Amino acid sequence: MNNAYLPFKAAITGVMPQTASDYTYRLATDLDVRPGQFMEVSIPGVGEAPISVSDFGSGWIEMTIRNVGRLTGVIHELKPGGHFFIRGPYGHGFPLEEFTGRDLIIAAGGTGLAPVKSILSRHCSGQGRLKSLTLLAGFKTPSDMLFKDEISAWREKIDVQITVDKIDENSSPWDGSTGLITGLITKVPVQNPGNTRVIIVGPPVMMKFSALEFLKRDIARENIWVSFERKMCCGLGKCGHCKIDDTYVCLEGPVFNYTRAEELID
Repeated sequence: MNNAYLPFKAAITGVMPQTASDYTYRLATDLDVRPGQFMEVSIPGVGEAPISVSDFGSGWIEMTIRNVGRLTGVIHELKPGGHFFIRGPYGHGFPLEEFTGRDLIIAAGGTGLAPVKSILSRHCSGQGRLKSLTLLAGFKTPSDMLFKDEISAWREKIDVQITVDKIDENSSPWDGSTGLITGLITKVPVQNPGNTRVIIVGPPVMMKFSALEFLKRDIARENIWVSFERKMCCGLGKCGHCKIDDTYVCLEGPVFNYTRAEELID
């Protein structure tokens, strides 16, 4: 009998630093994952936390993990050849069939870029079935930018626009845009609103105002999807940490169509 609560050991085959506090871990596993789903990551005696799958392929998955507490601090000390424990995948991912033949715009704030990385990677490697793909991404500073190498490669295939909140004395050199991601949304070309689909992932306030800007661009509510990344704990709808009214985010999300998400007050 399968035990949904029982994690299994996953070997670390690669560790890729992204920023001073964000590392991407590649794990050897043959899990069947959908973009937008998440795993429960744990170390016995330390703790457990939900982490989005940032990319996957045959025999491996990747998760980009920020060092923000006890568990993630211990994980950041691990090297290739080590391991931690995972269970999942959990939740509903992005409805890829809805994007086939469409113009897709992804708006990602900070670590919100991680859950959509696999969509970007697959399209740019010729595996996607989109008509076009545009990435709008915002970070706090240039030093906080994730997937720098991948972004450089994506720019050769798709329209990529990056903005940062500010440039401080510790920032990497930057000659790009500054300001909120909503500023990029007001300028992005939308040739055919009826054929355009939108994904928004990031902090709740960013998703709220980004969605409002897309609505102003005549994108229909039902053509926008968001991902709720906060407050999930058990992944199985048992602990109630992620419950908003009668909705368990870990079970019914984390990806929601905007027609449903706008009613969920986080």
